[in-house]
Amino acid sequence: MKEGQNLVIVESPAKAGTIQKFLGKDYIVKSSFGHIRDLQDNELSIDVKNGFAPEYVIPADKKKGVAELKKAAEGASTVWLASDEDREGEAISWHLFETLGLNKENTKRIVFHEITKPAILSAIENPREIDMSLVNAQQARRVLDRLVGFELSPVLWRKIQPKLSAGRVQSVALRLVVDR
Repeated sequence: MKEGQNLVIVESPAKAGTIQKFLGKDYIVKSSFGHIRDLQDNELSIDVKNGFAPEYVIPADKKKGVAELKKAAEGASTVWLASDEDREGEAISWHLFETLGLNKENTKRIVFHEITKPAILSAIENPREIDMSLVNAQQARRVLDRLVGFELSPVLWRKIQPKLSAGRVQSVALRLVVDR
Protein backbone atom coordinates (compact mmCIF):
# COMPACT_ATOMS: atom_id res chain seq x y z
CA MET A 1 0.00 0.00 0.00
CA LYS A 2 1.35 3.42 -0.94
CA GLU A 3 1.91 5.91 1.87
CA GLY A 4 -1.04 8.27 2.23
CA GLN A 5 -3.63 5.98 0.67
CA ASN A 6 -6.92 5.25 2.34
CA LEU A 7 -7.75 1.68 3.35
CA VAL A 8 -11.39 0.63 3.25
CA ILE A 9 -12.23 -2.69 4.92
CA VAL A 10 -15.51 -4.37 3.96
CA GLU A 11 -16.90 -7.75 5.05
CA SER A 12 -17.36 -9.28 1.62
CA PRO A 13 -14.77 -9.74 -1.12
CA ALA A 14 -17.57 -9.42 -3.69
CA LYS A 15 -18.27 -5.86 -2.48
CA ALA A 16 -14.59 -4.90 -2.45
CA GLY A 17 -14.06 -4.89 -6.22
CA THR A 18 -17.15 -2.82 -6.95
CA ILE A 19 -16.39 -0.28 -4.22
CA GLN A 20 -12.76 -0.03 -5.40
CA LYS A 21 -14.00 1.11 -8.83
CA PHE A 22 -16.12 3.86 -7.23
CA LEU A 23 -13.37 5.24 -5.00
CA GLY A 24 -10.38 5.30 -7.33
CA LYS A 25 -6.61 5.19 -6.83
CA ASP A 26 -6.48 7.04 -3.50
CA TYR A 27 -8.29 4.12 -1.87
CA ILE A 28 -7.46 0.45 -1.46
CA VAL A 29 -10.47 -1.74 -0.64
CA LYS A 30 -9.88 -5.05 1.15
CA SER A 31 -12.17 -7.63 2.69
CA SER A 32 -12.09 -9.06 6.20
CA PHE A 33 -14.11 -12.06 4.98
CA GLY A 34 -16.51 -11.53 7.90
CA HIS A 35 -15.47 -11.94 11.52
CA ILE A 36 -11.71 -12.02 12.18
CA ARG A 37 -11.88 -13.36 15.73
CA ASP A 38 -14.25 -15.46 17.77
CA LEU A 39 -14.57 -17.52 20.91
CA GLN A 40 -12.40 -20.65 20.91
CA ASP A 41 -13.89 -23.84 19.54
CA ASN A 42 -14.37 -26.66 22.07
CA GLU A 43 -13.88 -24.37 25.08
CA LEU A 44 -16.24 -22.15 27.01
CA SER A 45 -14.07 -19.05 26.33
CA ILE A 46 -16.12 -16.99 28.76
CA ASP A 47 -14.49 -15.79 31.97
CA VAL A 48 -17.49 -16.33 34.26
CA LYS A 49 -15.55 -15.15 37.32
CA ASN A 50 -14.72 -11.77 35.79
CA GLY A 51 -17.95 -10.30 34.47
CA PHE A 52 -18.53 -12.97 31.81
CA ALA A 53 -15.80 -11.47 29.65
CA PRO A 54 -15.45 -13.21 26.28
CA GLU A 55 -12.00 -14.59 25.48
CA TYR A 56 -11.45 -14.02 21.78
CA VAL A 57 -8.92 -15.71 19.50
CA ILE A 58 -8.03 -15.33 15.85
CA PRO A 59 -8.93 -18.65 14.17
CA ALA A 60 -6.10 -20.30 12.23
CA ASP A 61 -7.86 -19.77 8.89
CA LYS A 62 -8.04 -15.99 9.55
CA LYS A 63 -4.44 -15.34 10.68
CA LYS A 64 -3.04 -14.72 7.19
CA GLY A 65 -5.83 -12.30 6.30
CA VAL A 66 -5.45 -10.45 9.62
CA ALA A 67 -1.70 -10.09 9.01
CA GLU A 68 -2.38 -8.67 5.53
CA LEU A 69 -4.96 -6.20 6.87
CA LYS A 70 -2.62 -5.15 9.69
CA LYS A 71 0.19 -4.46 7.21
CA ALA A 72 -2.15 -2.49 4.93
CA ALA A 73 -3.48 -0.47 7.89
CA GLU A 74 0.02 0.50 9.03
CA GLY A 75 0.66 2.41 5.81
CA ALA A 76 -2.79 3.95 5.46
CA SER A 77 -3.50 7.61 6.11
CA THR A 78 -7.09 6.70 7.08
CA VAL A 79 -8.73 3.33 7.72
CA TRP A 80 -12.43 3.19 6.86
CA LEU A 81 -14.36 0.34 8.54
CA ALA A 82 -17.26 -0.41 6.21
CA SER A 83 -18.98 -3.50 7.60
CA ASP A 84 -22.76 -3.90 7.65
CA GLU A 85 -24.93 -1.69 9.85
CA ASP A 86 -26.21 -4.37 12.23
CA ARG A 87 -24.95 -5.98 15.44
CA GLU A 88 -22.69 -8.40 13.60
CA GLY A 89 -21.29 -5.72 11.29
CA GLU A 90 -20.63 -3.36 14.16
CA ALA A 91 -18.87 -6.15 16.07
CA ILE A 92 -16.75 -6.93 13.00
CA SER A 93 -15.65 -3.27 12.86
CA TRP A 94 -14.84 -3.29 16.58
CA HIS A 95 -12.86 -6.53 16.28
CA LEU A 96 -10.93 -5.04 13.35
CA PHE A 97 -10.23 -1.88 15.34
CA GLU A 98 -8.99 -3.85 18.35
CA THR A 99 -7.10 -6.60 16.53
CA LEU A 100 -5.36 -4.40 13.97
CA GLY A 101 -4.30 -1.94 16.68
CA LEU A 102 -6.03 1.00 14.98
CA ASN A 103 -6.32 4.42 16.58
CA LYS A 104 -9.26 6.79 16.70
CA GLU A 105 -7.38 9.63 15.02
CA ASN A 106 -7.23 7.94 11.63
CA THR A 107 -10.05 5.37 11.80
CA LYS A 108 -13.57 6.10 10.56
CA ARG A 109 -16.71 3.94 10.63
CA ILE A 110 -18.92 4.17 7.57
CA VAL A 111 -22.15 2.48 6.55
CA PHE A 112 -24.15 2.37 3.35
CA HIS A 113 -27.30 0.56 2.33
CA GLU A 114 -26.58 0.05 -1.34
CA ILE A 115 -23.48 -0.50 -3.44
CA THR A 116 -23.76 2.58 -5.63
CA LYS A 117 -21.25 5.36 -6.19
CA PRO A 118 -23.46 8.06 -4.59
CA ALA A 119 -24.10 5.86 -1.51
CA ILE A 120 -20.40 5.06 -1.05
CA LEU A 121 -19.31 8.69 -1.50
CA SER A 122 -22.03 9.85 0.90
CA ALA A 123 -20.82 7.35 3.50
CA ILE A 124 -17.24 8.65 3.14
CA GLU A 125 -18.53 12.21 3.63
CA ASN A 126 -20.51 11.20 6.76
CA PRO A 127 -18.37 8.90 8.92
CA ARG A 128 -19.24 8.02 12.50
CA GLU A 129 -17.70 6.15 15.41
CA ILE A 130 -18.22 2.49 16.20
CA ASP A 131 -21.55 2.09 17.99
CA MET A 132 -20.56 0.30 21.19
CA SER A 133 -24.21 -0.33 22.09
CA LEU A 134 -24.51 -2.55 19.02
CA VAL A 135 -21.14 -4.18 19.75
CA ASN A 136 -22.20 -4.90 23.34
CA ALA A 137 -25.54 -6.30 22.15
CA GLN A 138 -23.75 -8.68 19.79
CA GLN A 139 -21.27 -9.71 22.48
CA ALA A 140 -24.07 -10.33 25.00
CA ARG A 141 -25.89 -12.54 22.52
CA ARG A 142 -22.69 -14.42 21.63
CA VAL A 143 -21.85 -14.96 25.31
CA LEU A 144 -25.38 -16.12 26.10
CA ASP A 145 -25.38 -18.45 23.10
CA ARG A 146 -22.10 -19.95 24.24
CA LEU A 147 -23.09 -20.32 27.89
CA VAL A 148 -26.39 -21.97 27.05
CA GLY A 149 -25.08 -24.00 24.12
CA PHE A 150 -21.92 -25.21 25.83
CA GLU A 151 -23.85 -26.55 28.80
CA LEU A 152 -27.05 -27.67 27.09
CA SER A 153 -25.83 -29.26 23.85
CA PRO A 154 -24.33 -32.36 25.56
CA VAL A 155 -27.69 -32.92 27.27
CA LEU A 156 -29.44 -32.74 23.89
CA TRP A 157 -26.95 -35.26 22.46
CA ARG A 158 -27.72 -37.74 25.24
CA LYS A 159 -31.48 -37.23 25.53
CA ILE A 160 -32.72 -36.30 22.05
CA GLN A 161 -30.26 -36.73 19.17
CA PRO A 162 -26.49 -36.63 18.68
CA LYS A 163 -25.01 -33.43 17.20
CA LEU A 164 -28.04 -31.27 18.03
CA SER A 165 -26.92 -27.82 19.06
CA ALA A 166 -28.41 -25.38 21.53
CA GLY A 167 -25.89 -22.83 20.32
CA ARG A 168 -28.42 -20.15 19.50
CA VAL A 169 -30.52 -19.09 22.42
CA GLN A 170 -33.61 -19.00 20.21
CA SER A 171 -32.84 -22.33 18.52
CA VAL A 172 -35.43 -25.02 17.86
CA ALA A 173 -33.44 -27.43 20.05
CA LEU A 174 -33.73 -25.10 23.02
CA ARG A 175 -37.46 -24.80 22.40
CA LEU A 176 -37.76 -28.60 22.54
CA VAL A 177 -35.98 -28.69 25.89
CA VAL A 178 -38.16 -25.93 27.32
CA ASP A 179 -41.35 -27.66 26.09
CA ARG A 180 -40.30 -30.98 27.66
